[in-house]
Amino acid sequence: MAYWILVVDDDVANLKMAGHILSKNNMRVTALKSGEAMLDFMKENEPDLILLDIMMPEMDGFESLKRLREQEKNETPVIFLTADENESSETKGLQLGAMDFIKKPFVPEVLALRVRHTIELVRLQMDLEREVEKKTREVEHLSLQVVQTLAEAIDAKDAYTKGHSGRVADYSREIARRHGYTTKKQNDIYMMGLLHDVGKIGIPDAVINKPGRLDDDEFEIIKSHPVMGAKILQNIEDMPGLATGARWHHEKYDGSGYPDGLKGDEIPEEARIIAVADAYDAMTSHRSYRQAMDQSAVRAEIVKGSGTQFDPHFAEIMLQMIDADTDYNMMEDGAGVKRPED
Repeated sequence: MAYWILVVDDDVANLKMAGHILSKNNMRVTALKSGEAMLDFMKENEPDLILLDIMMPEMDGFESLKRLREQEKNETPVIFLTADENESSETKGLQLGAMDFIKKPFVPEVLALRVRHTIELVRLQMDLEREVEKKTREVEHLSLQVVQTLAEAIDAKDAYTKGHSGRVADYSREIARRHGYTTKKQNDIYMMGLLHDVGKIGIPDAVINKPGRLDDDEFEIIKSHPVMGAKILQNIEDMPGLATGARWHHEKYDGSGYPDGLKGDEIPEEARIIAVADAYDAMTSHRSYRQAMDQSAVRAEIVKGSGTQFDPHFAEIMLQMIDADTDYNMMEDGAGVKRPED
């Protein structure tokens, strides 16, 4: 089924260009020239995504989006179109709920890929929400396949973190095993690790994949993902820990983390485990601005963070895993975690 895209722009040339590009990529396109026309159209139609120009007469894109969200709680994903590089405009748009920004003039491949990628991510989120509702009603376990698929979609948001969620899940399960968790609790924390970053589905690609240092506003947007993730997962009554891992994996043992500034044992144990695993994978993975760190440097950072960033007990277990990994197989390009039989 072809995706249906609504393009809203007062410039006819832009409408024609966007329509041509998207139609060539097998998408259905409807073109409108004003925010007022969009609001009327959306009363009886449900396109998959809206491309909305910011600079329009009478009602600009910001006001159009604000009024759209007030219109029977419409949640159709919106990407802003703009020729303006103004950071304050991007911040305002993201705060209003836009998924992303696309600069004009359009780069055909970028336009088509951003549109398709955004729709697919939104549909995966909707699939998960429907799955949550179904499983809550039926009191069944969340499908591991659905969780793994969603974890892959989360990682796909960031060009430099492929496989991150799976590795964090593996490391977390191994820490839990060494700590003495039962097999069931090990499997539970594995699921938590897979979904710890689920809130990043709501973070725009432009922020996640920014090659340079984030500014303060962008960092605040990134910091919202634990709360978003917990909101997505909180209704899974038979696995409440999924929301626990998502919300608190960025808390720090000394209380300086986010989103709630929890300290020490106030932080749920599962979140303390995932925090160590998450930090280890961040240091041992390749990034746009650096290669994976040397194992000795990673070990030194874990030691340095013990008691401040990390629970000392779980930091010590991570250090034991590092010391046992003499060939550095746990890192991103290695063979992964090797667990002895119970």
